[in-house]
Order: sequence, then C-alpha cells, then structure tokens
Amino acid sequence: MFDIGLNLTSSQFAKDRDEVVARAFTAGVNGLLLTGTNLQESEHAQQLAQGFEHCWSTAGVHPHDSSHWNDESAGTLYALAKTAEVVAIGECGLDFNRNFSTPAEQEKAFTAQLALAAELGMPVFMHCRDAHERFLTLLEPWLDKLPGAVLHCFTGSRQEAIECLDRGLYLGVTGWVCDERRGLELRELLPVIPADRLLVETDAPYLLPRDMRPKPASRRNEPAYLGHIVERIAHWRGEELQWLDAQTDENVRRLFGVTF
Repeated sequence: MFDIGLNLTSSQFAKDRDEVVARAFTAGVNGLLLTGTNLQESEHAQQLAQGFEHCWSTAGVHPHDSSHWNDESAGTLYALAKTAEVVAIGECGLDFNRNFSTPAEQEKAFTAQLALAAELGMPVFMHCRDAHERFLTLLEPWLDKLPGAVLHCFTGSRQEAIECLDRGLYLGVTGWVCDERRGLELRELLPVIPADRLLVETDAPYLLPRDMRPKPASRRNEPAYLGHIVERIAHWRGEELQWLDAQTDENVRRLFGVTF
C-alpha cells in the first residue's frame, strides 16, 4: 500500500521523521509521496524524498499560499520537477472555504500550475474545497494535455465524485472516511469510485482515523496507520483487502510512473 499524501515537512514530524518513515514501512507501507504545499515546503519535500528509499514528492503551491505566486514561482517549480524525486505538480487547486488567498489569486496560481504540468507532461496533485464548479471550469481545458490528475483528500458529495470521475480524475481517500460524524457521506459513496481510479492516503499528520482501536496516544496521524484506512475502505466497498491493496498500488504506478 502506497500513501499518496503525507505532509512529512510538517513541524509535527520535526523530532522523529526517520522513526515515522521507519514505522510506516514496518507496518506494510511500500511507498510514500511527500506533499509540497509551497515553494519552500516543496524544496524541503524533495530533499526529504531524496534521503529515503521508496519516497517521492510533489512540487506546487497550495491555494492557501497562492497570494505568494509570482513570476519566479513557475521557474522554481520547473527546476524541482526536473529532479528524480518529484513526480507530480501540486498541491494546487482552489479553497474557497477559508480564502487565505483571494479567489482571483488562487485561480491564477492554479491555472499557472496546470500549464506547467502540461508543459512538462506531468500529473497534477490537486486540492478542492467549497469550489467544485469553478475548480472543474478551470481544470477542464487542460485535461487532454495532462497525463493524469488526482483530487486528493476527496470529501465531496456523490454528485461531485461522479463529475470528477467522468472527467477521468483519480480520487484520493483518507481517514476522513473513518469519521462517524463527518465521513458518512464519503463512506456511502465509496462504491461509486471505480477500483482503477481509487488512491489511498493518510494526509498525516492530519485526519487521524477516529475509529482506531486501541486509540493512539497522540492525535498526530502517521503513514503507519494507512493499513487501517485501507482495511476499512475494503470493508465498506465489499472487496478483498489484498486485492484492493494491489489495485491501488497499480493505480499509483500508472499515475505517477514510479517503481516500488
């Protein structure tokens, strides 16, 4: 099983990154994709990925950081994308829930990163919150120019899932699906996602699965908990765990072109 969304650059991992990665592989994880959320974090993610086996990274600017996008940003991402560790452009997209950057700034940065991914022939790793319609409007003109795209940490509605799938997107599912308060809609729509379009992730250190027993002493999520998430997804989809595990790994290889 491969964790496509891990924020290993987070300060929450500052004291024990090596141990976190080691625990993940001991728990059966066979690959990690480290998320780049701004220029500095993307550089850090690439450096961390360089230091671990079976680790890769993304390079991008999250919508929250879009206000910092400038003429030099694309050049920095371009250089990172040429390294062996970086296998996708992102995390990029739209977040109209908090608007830490204005919608106009977000749209500019998102479109610029789609153009960069198209130029480089790389997949995109995307974020969307409370912006579904505008997100698809900006994305659609680029879909036939991109080798692939994943909407990570999907928490939208059934209709939103269908509209993303109809456009060929992969959907990343996290421990949100294990939340009996907020994750029930996602849990119910799991069978809508074709097995060859499903990816799994922790989004650690965020979104610790609430139904883990025994409950972890810390509220910090870790990639070592990915197995719990995959087991729950397989259960709710009515699929055999080992089969789904192998299928999601194959999806990773197809989308990101990595070997693990």
